[in-house]
Amino acid sequence: MLAQVPQPLCYAEGLLQRLAGLAQVNNADNLLSGLVEAAAELTGSALSQLYLLDSTHTRLTLTAEWLDGLQQPQAADSLPSDYDGEQLLQYCLCQNRVLSLNELDNSLHQTEFLPATQQPWRSLLCLPIVDKQQHVSGLLLCASHQTQDLQGFADSLSLLGNFGVNQLQLMHRLLPPPSEVQQQVQVEPIRTSGYGLIGNSQSMRDVYQLIGKVLHNPVSVLLTGETGTGKELVAHAIHNCGSRRSMNFVVQNCASLPEHLLESELFGYRKGAFTGADRDHKGLFDAADNGTLFLDEIGDMPLSLQAKLLRVLQEGEVRPLGCNDTHKVDVRIIAATHHDLQSQVEKGLFREDLFYRLSHFPIELPPLRERNEDILLLARHFVENTCEFLQRSPCRWSEETLAALAQYNFPGNVRQLKGLVERAVLLCEDDELLPEHFNLNRETASDTATHLRERMAKVERNFLLDSLRRNRGNQSKAARELGLPRRTLLYRMERLGISPDDI
Repeated sequence: MLAQVPQPLCYAEGLLQRLAGLAQVNNADNLLSGLVEAAAELTGSALSQLYLLDSTHTRLTLTAEWLDGLQQPQAADSLPSDYDGEQLLQYCLCQNRVLSLNELDNSLHQTEFLPATQQPWRSLLCLPIVDKQQHVSGLLLCASHQTQDLQGFADSLSLLGNFGVNQLQLMHRLLPPPSEVQQQVQVEPIRTSGYGLIGNSQSMRDVYQLIGKVLHNPVSVLLTGETGTGKELVAHAIHNCGSRRSMNFVVQNCASLPEHLLESELFGYRKGAFTGADRDHKGLFDAADNGTLFLDEIGDMPLSLQAKLLRVLQEGEVRPLGCNDTHKVDVRIIAATHHDLQSQVEKGLFREDLFYRLSHFPIELPPLRERNEDILLLARHFVENTCEFLQRSPCRWSEETLAALAQYNFPGNVRQLKGLVERAVLLCEDDELLPEHFNLNRETASDTATHLRERMAKVERNFLLDSLRRNRGNQSKAARELGLPRRTLLYRMERLGISPDDI
């Protein structure tokens, strides 16, 4: 039989006592240990664990554990926060939902995160905990050796966990900032987490780190970069790896429809709103409620619609065409553009207030020519996918083909590379990809740096730009990093045509 939840009055008194006790703790370690102890004792569970997201939101760290009445030493176990397969912790985190299992089966569920004990674990309750900004900060977990219905404890444990996390954040704000030496010691190495994307270059690792910051934070994101750099893929990655992954991901290209059609498509309309409106139509904001709406080519949105979009971002309200009433929606906006929106604002083509609202968290995608080390990696990936789609044997690469691809400028970026590879596989008859299958020189010969001096100048320019961008345009710091006198760096910047706008 299932174990019974204790009497409400006694349980409420115990919960209040625990909250009052945690409020008086002035040490972070004691706060965390007290939190897991309270969770275990209130639920009558043998195990309680607290997992917190790291600063990059890409790792879950076991921060505190209470096992069989004993406080366990703080563990350094760390797990990826992305959901891939049947991991219970990542499922609970990314779905942002309470997970309760009365009949835990090791043959069906991956339970490696639970400590090994003589008795098997029978019941499990795992729930996300959030801070004051309603951002998911981690997970609180309870497990029992008995078959027990732990679902009834979910609301009270959420209150307990949320209170503990907010107390922890308050303590961190009150602590003095660490010294520069301590900060250098505490900085974690950047992990290459692709989120379904391909690339190991430094510029892509920087993109992965930015993606990790917004996975579990419901802020608007502005993706910028040249055409073909993969902005929609990044938008998919943010949605699929974040807390809204179980909800709709809706895409609308703002340049593909005229103004009146785009407005009715986004906001919907009521029957009789205009000629031909013979029924109510739900807009994309309603279709993406609790999910994500990806607005591609936001720079081409008409000014009149920009004002309505700004209201949705500010108030979370939508008013369909032909309706006097507004209603609330909870939609995460991810916008993308290849335009320079700041320049469009100055020309009066884009609303300044909307620009600042959208650009709270910009992510700039690098062009393929600035991530040369990823070209062959992407090319091999596209060849494998194309061969699998065509159900043909894998293709080999000739050395001349690899060299030609590595030297090509790719003005169309990743989209162009994908198209060239798919065409080459279709032309390839003897399972070996040759330079003539790609036809790079005839396609854009003027864009290909075949001369050694031009090629070296391009590499040097990208190298200097990377250093200047890492140092936020500080030329003295960049010169020290490169081992150059500052005057030499200035001379090379002038020779290579590097301006402050490029940085």
